[in-house]
Amino acid sequence: MEQWNIWLNRDIWLNVAIVLVATALIYSVLRTLVNTLHKRLKAGSKDRESSWAHFIAMVIGRTNRLLLLAFSLLLALRLADLPLAWQGALSHTWFVALALQVALWVDTGVRLWSRSLVMGKSGGHYNPVMTTIMSIMILIVVWSVMLLSILANLGVDITALVASLGVGGIAVALAVQTVLSDVFASLSIGVDKPFEIGDFVVFGEVAGTIEHIGLKTTRIRSLSGEQVVCANADLLRQIVHNYKRMDTRRIVFKFGINYDTPSDKVRQVANKVGEIIRATPKTRFDRAHFLGFDESQLTFEVVYIVLSSDYNQYMDVQQEINLQLLDALRELDVRFALPRRDLRLVGEKMPVLKVAGLPQQTERADTASDGRLPRFS
Repeated sequence: MEQWNIWLNRDIWLNVAIVLVATALIYSVLRTLVNTLHKRLKAGSKDRESSWAHFIAMVIGRTNRLLLLAFSLLLALRLADLPLAWQGALSHTWFVALALQVALWVDTGVRLWSRSLVMGKSGGHYNPVMTTIMSIMILIVVWSVMLLSILANLGVDITALVASLGVGGIAVALAVQTVLSDVFASLSIGVDKPFEIGDFVVFGEVAGTIEHIGLKTTRIRSLSGEQVVCANADLLRQIVHNYKRMDTRRIVFKFGINYDTPSDKVRQVANKVGEIIRATPKTRFDRAHFLGFDESQLTFEVVYIVLSSDYNQYMDVQQEINLQLLDALRELDVRFALPRRDLRLVGEKMPVLKVAGLPQQTERADTASDGRLPRFS
């Protein structure tokens, strides 16, 4: 009978009615405020999706209706007379609801931030893999902290749980250390940016354009057309030449002229090379010197700078210099050096023959006793 008397108590039903009406009113007011603020911020940033107003509007739009109803109920319960035991339960419920809502807001903010970086709305060029990894790591930390804080607030001892998670994490890391090394290498590529998608790189025997930077591998389109797939960790262990970031090219080339060239014309050749390079567009002359006496030729070394990183432009410049150098040497009556060897005949006295283009070793010949032509051996 006492239980029935409790349910028939008019004060209890009055408190219930007050709580329900207050919950409905508070929920309506909070919902209206959230919707109004969301619409105004979104309308104010309609043409500026990268603005802070748009960012805040999207975060506010993630307010959960169920959690908003829970907040309204918790506020309405303060109007009723509740036992002391219920007061402690309500404080824990407040924390759980607030922690969940804050986690949802942070989750939305991190996703919007990573998406803006990938789509280039922030005005920079960012590696999508790096931003994805960073956003995942941030979200894992946020939700882990939220879960552990809720458990701790409810009175659960999380020390053992954290210790077990640490041991389990070490075991997993040892099992997949190869994959993790590539993943962290990908993160290093994203942070340090030794190369980006579209860069032309050379390492080892591979030369090509970066097509994709993934969590584990990097894909490169080689000059011969095939796709080369390289693990990120292996790629970072090598010396990588990034030609996309090269502004100029320093070119060194050599050529040789005949030993019969007079010294005054040798001086003219060096000056003529300088004039040719200075007159060629997109070049900066450095030096041209008679380097030394090599076998069969007087060697010149020429150094100049191509004011472009494009390889085809460099080849066009070098071709033009070579063609003008041919014409200039013809005007000076100077010949390019050709391989030249002296052929000495053993036996009867015969004149020394100078033959162009023979191999480097000296050829020997014997004269036949009947006076015929010598036989080479």
